[in-house]
Amino acid sequence: MPVSAPVPAPATPAAPSGGAPPPAFAARAASVEGSPVREILALTERPGIISLAGGLPAPELFDTEGLRAAYDSAFAVSARRALQYSTTEGAPELREAVAARATARGLPTAPDDVLVTSGSQQALTLITATLVEPGDVVLVENPTYLAALQCFGLAGARVVAVPCDAEGILPDALADVVARERPKLLYTVPTFQNPTGRTLPGARRAAVAETAARLGLWLVEDDPYGELRYEGSDVPWLAAHPGAEDRTALLGSFSKVMAPGLRLGWLRAPAALRRAAVVAKQAADLHTSTVDQLAAAHYLAAVDLDAHIATVRTAYRERRDALQSALSRTLEADCDWNLPAGGMFVWARLPEDHDAADLLRTAVAHGVAFVPGAPFYAAAPDPRTLRLSFTTHTPSEITEGVGRLGAALEEYGRKQLR
Repeated sequence: MPVSAPVPAPATPAAPSGGAPPPAFAARAASVEGSPVREILALTERPGIISLAGGLPAPELFDTEGLRAAYDSAFAVSARRALQYSTTEGAPELREAVAARATARGLPTAPDDVLVTSGSQQALTLITATLVEPGDVVLVENPTYLAALQCFGLAGARVVAVPCDAEGILPDALADVVARERPKLLYTVPTFQNPTGRTLPGARRAAVAETAARLGLWLVEDDPYGELRYEGSDVPWLAAHPGAEDRTALLGSFSKVMAPGLRLGWLRAPAALRRAAVVAKQAADLHTSTVDQLAAAHYLAAVDLDAHIATVRTAYRERRDALQSALSRTLEADCDWNLPAGGMFVWARLPEDHDAADLLRTAVAHGVAFVPGAPFYAAAPDPRTLRLSFTTHTPSEITEGVGRLGAALEEYGRKQLR
């Protein structure tokens, strides 16, 4: 989740001196706002702020030595290849490694099933470009990943929220919405979801797959966090359930388990959809960075990535538990929050008559930041909700940050009583 400066909504180009103005921007560029999460992150990246806002991996946990050696190997084996154009589908050895890891996680996958992308966000963009026409209905969880809402908005889709509870999509409600709206696809982050951290149970995944097969629906399963499990057992991918085999685009990423700066993701999809995504990628960037792909492939061949992930899990579990403990000690009794079994986020709710966006102003003045929940909703938002990330800071920093949040909440409450 990179940090960038606030992005204002595009305006009509100004007329150059002495000439007629150029034509207006495309309507889609003017109708989709910049990410409020990015704007919050940019505003809070100043000294002294403890930011529980961004879902950034902990930089001290990056395997810098292993990755440096992997880049050295990519150049040592063939610098000419590393610096040359590559195929759109991706480096064969990286596709083989991705396929092997997917197969080991219970989803038989061949290298030819995989398209390497510039982050999983590009995979989502390619699938959207391939499947979605202006006016098509796209279903999403409520709330859902904010950048997905932006992606579908740019495509001109009509985004419809599927009713959810604390465990995610309600299958019966999904069937009703599909029958009523005739959507093109369902986008879901079923494992350690962003922003809520919740995980869709296996029985519901099977029901979602059955509904998609019975009623005719593409499934887009986004899984950037699935390897960051801190307790419990893995739940099979939605793509692995009967009925989903010929209609699921599975998106994966190396950002959370290796490094986000690599900008490496992947798409596993049925052959016809994958071929169409390849054509869309050719129009977008021809191919993902050759040297980064080869370095990642060398890294996966030389390093036990699962052992590295285990180290990351241990650290993140401790940080999640520190956040839970601090919230229990600090926040008011009428606040509530969840305990995610993995991922990067805790979803919290403030007391009645509180607004998380208003609270943020007070919180920043106290030296702590979070993300208000309202922008993540496709339907009517709950203004009391907020997202807290626990991965970037140490347990002691998290404890201090929650203490500041508690002080901000007390001050905000006093203002509410005036």
